[in-house]
Amino acid sequence: FDALIGKFEELRGKRVVVLATRDPLWVSVGARIGQAFAPGEIAYYPQVSAFQLAAARMGWSMADVETLTVHGRPVEQMIAFIQPDARLLVLTTDGQTPAKIAAFLAERGFGDSRMVVMSDMGSEKEARFEGIARDWGQKVPPFNTLAIACIAAPDAALLPRVPGLSDDLFQHDGTMTKREVRAVTVAKLMPMRGALLWDIGAGCGSVAVEWMRAARYARAIGIEPRGDRRALAAANALALGVPRLELVEGHVPQALEGLEAPDAVFIGGGLSEETFAAAWSALKPIGRLVANAVTLESANLLADLQARYGGDLVQLSVARAEPLGPRTGWRPLMPVTQWNLVKR
Repeated sequence: FDALIGKFEELRGKRVVVLATRDPLWVSVGARIGQAFAPGEIAYYPQVSAFQLAAARMGWSMADVETLTVHGRPVEQMIAFIQPDARLLVLTTDGQTPAKIAAFLAERGFGDSRMVVMSDMGSEKEARFEGIARDWGQKVPPFNTLAIACIAAPDAALLPRVPGLSDDLFQHDGTMTKREVRAVTVAKLMPMRGALLWDIGAGCGSVAVEWMRAARYARAIGIEPRGDRRALAAANALALGVPRLELVEGHVPQALEGLEAPDAVFIGGGLSEETFAAAWSALKPIGRLVANAVTLESANLLADLQARYGGDLVQLSVARAEPLGPRTGWRPLMPVTQWNLVKR
């Protein structure tokens, strides 16, 4: 759409008509135009959207469905929405997209899910194709909308959008924010719709991935100097349904220069007075900052920063039950000192 916006700017002051399908402000070109021009310069004339038509044909209440688009976007981003008993309406890219989504469903234990493809709705060529995900083999027209009634098998992968995914779901080299600490960390970062996170010292990307899954359109930039860990983060983002995670190579604080100002910052690695100062300066008002430390030196720095800036300083201790000979015992993880505050 960017080239189109440039053309509109050349025609500024003249009458220009843009013909889009259905509702131009619902995952369509109208939203992008609205970012570039003032409301008084644009008049919108919406029609019934493809989502509304599909819901009506399925007999589904719009209040009870998730609407999303993979049109021109990675289909992996819908993974986060595959939940037991979920109802999904999906704008597809072409006639191949339903088959790709069917494969995703089957791989994750949702092979019994009902799929209905509705093509060319409202025209004389309107058609409907139905099937089960694990047996999907329908050839469908390129212009279509997909409805999915998710049905989970007993062994289905359960990936809630609430933070705290199992460590086993992430590829990592042993260095990562563990499940229990990660759940607390993401909760204190407070993911919100469309908000941007800086994940400093991203490692395998576990915090950034959980942040992006927790709120619609949430974004994240992971700053990580090691290429092998950036590769792990990219793989985890794709596998867990947030393929738009942005990864930046470099050491902090230098790597922070020129990045879009964040709504939240997590410092999981590279903690220093200079890194905090750069992140705090860039953080937007009412932005949230969380820093974790496992060494005494880093914990002492957090205590000093908390004394000067306020916020909450806590220590998180976790122990997991593991076999101990013929019995079971508690194996403690390294305690984590955590500091969090809101920029006022």
